[in-house]
Amino acid sequence: MRLSAMGDVAMTVPVLRAFVNQHPEVKITVVSRPFFKPFFDSIPNVSFFAFDEKERHKGFLGLLRLFHDLKALHIDAFADLHNVLRSKIVRNLFALSGKKVASVDKGRAEKKALTQPENKVFKQLPTMFERHCKVFEQLGFTVDLSHPIFPKKQTLDIEIISLTGEKNQKWIGIAPFAQYDSKVYPLDLMQEVINQLAKNADCKILLFGGGKKEIELLNSLSSNKENVITMAGQLKFQQELQLISNLDVMLSMDSGNAHIAAMLGVKVITLWGATHPYAGFSPFNQPLENALVSDRNLFPKLPTSVYGNKKVEGYEDAMRTIAVEKIVLSVQ
Repeated sequence: MRLSAMGDVAMTVPVLRAFVNQHPEVKITVVSRPFFKPFFDSIPNVSFFAFDEKERHKGFLGLLRLFHDLKALHIDAFADLHNVLRSKIVRNLFALSGKKVASVDKGRAEKKALTQPENKVFKQLPTMFERHCKVFEQLGFTVDLSHPIFPKKQTLDIEIISLTGEKNQKWIGIAPFAQYDSKVYPLDLMQEVINQLAKNADCKILLFGGGKKEIELLNSLSSNKENVITMAGQLKFQQELQLISNLDVMLSMDSGNAHIAAMLGVKVITLWGATHPYAGFSPFNQPLENALVSDRNLFPKLPTSVYGNKKVEGYEDAMRTIAVEKIVLSVQ
């Protein structure tokens, strides 16, 4: 069970791919929001159970119904990869019914030590992928992530090709937004990144985002450039996954698009502001040098947050210390 957010759900995918490859005798049922079903469609031995937040599984009585719905599937063990109130209730109901249960340790104390302004303990913490593997270990299944498995690049449908053209260039995806401003690279600098990358006629730059405001900003970033296309608002989610799987590289903030690209085996360059890869949220199977971080000599309190939801006075321009040239070199 893992209900949200998009990036966190995507981070379960590489672990489940490894699990089913190493334990083909086990059937897994993923409990998550219906929107995330396409993440799991291509994984063998994995079925998807849609969590109906608005009606059937709403509130405490809804969670009781969820437990009975899942119990009817003859589940032998319950892996709680979310560890929030809702998943705890379902987990405890399974435990009371005599089933084996395990839950993810989010390492809250370690993360607090990493992000506190004073007496900071600045070190690499276990990744969320490692934490997920620990859950399955508690249930009796070891999972080895050292030889990752990725799906084949998906076939692009006609609707996508009508927007992008046939793939005869290097395709660079750019997802310049995140949930919190402290994780977003300044748009004037991102414009410079796009301008420099667009000078290379052998590259096509595809911009990703969502929502009216983001689409307007992406259109301004892509204007008057033949090889820069705004994809936001033009495709269904399943089509976006098809397209991302065909990218050569994705440039992203610490956000969901980074994890989607990584789970599909795409090279990912990430930009980090208030957050830091040491908290354990670096995209799967990406070397540390692919994570471009803000200058901690100038901003020693970094990281100031695990999720980027805390604003620290004087740290608004931290991401300006990530040089445009360094980003361009990393992406090319």
